[in-house]
Amino acid sequence: MFDITRKCVEWGDRSLTIESGKIARQAGGAVVVDYGGTSVLATVVSQKSKEAVDFLPLTVQFLAKSYAVGKIPGGFFKREGKPSDRETLISRIIDRSIRPLFPSGFSDEVAVVCNLLSYDASSPPETVALIGASAALAISGIPFHCPVAGARIGYIKEEGRYILNPSADELSVSALDMFYARTDTSILMVESEAHELTEAEMLGLCSLGMSTVRK
Repeated sequence: MFDITRKCVEWGDRSLTIESGKIARQAGGAVVVDYGGTSVLATVVSQKSKEAVDFLPLTVQFLAKSYAVGKIPGGFFKREGKPSDRETLISRIIDRSIRPLFPSGFSDEVAVVCNLLSYDASSPPETVALIGASAALAISGIPFHCPVAGARIGYIKEEGRYILNPSADELSVSALDMFYARTDTSILMVESEAHELTEAEMLGLCSLGMSTVRK
C-alpha cells in the first residue's frame, strides 16, 4: 500500500488540499495540490553537479497543456507547441520565490516541474504551483530553508474591495494585479501591475498579502 499523506485547509472561500505519496513516487518529492477546480502536480528531482560551479543550477518549469482545460490542440499540428509566454512567466515567479531559500554554496542540479492537471478560471494556477513546488521541496530531502507560499491579489477600486486569489473575470476589472510570495517571517517577492492607486490602497493590499499568505 502507498503511504499517502493528505492535508486540507480552508483558504479564502475555497479548500486547499495537498496530497503526497500517490503520484510520481520515483521523484525526490512530489505533491498534488488542489485549490478550487485547479489542480497541479509538482515534482522535484536533484543530482550532484558533474563539475564544480559557483551558482545554483536550478531549473523551474510550469507546464499547462491543452488537456488541463479539456481541449485538443487545433489546426494542422496536433502536437503541443513550445511553452507559452504565460507558462514562462509563471515559471519565473516560482523560480524567484524559491531560489533564495536554498543554502549558500549549495550547487546540486535541481529540477522543479509543475504540471497543470486541471484549470478552473476561479483559482489562479501560479498560486497553486508555487505552493506545490514548496511542498515538494520540503519533503524531498534537498536542503531548503523553509516553506513558501504565494497569493494573487486584486482590487476593485469602485467598491474599495480587496480580492484574494481573484478569478479571471475579477482580474479583468481589477485596478491591480499583484502576486505576493513570502515565508512565515520574510517577504520574498512582490510583482504587480496597476492603474493609479493611492499609497493607502497599496499599503492595504500589502497588508492583505502579509496576513493571508502567512496563514
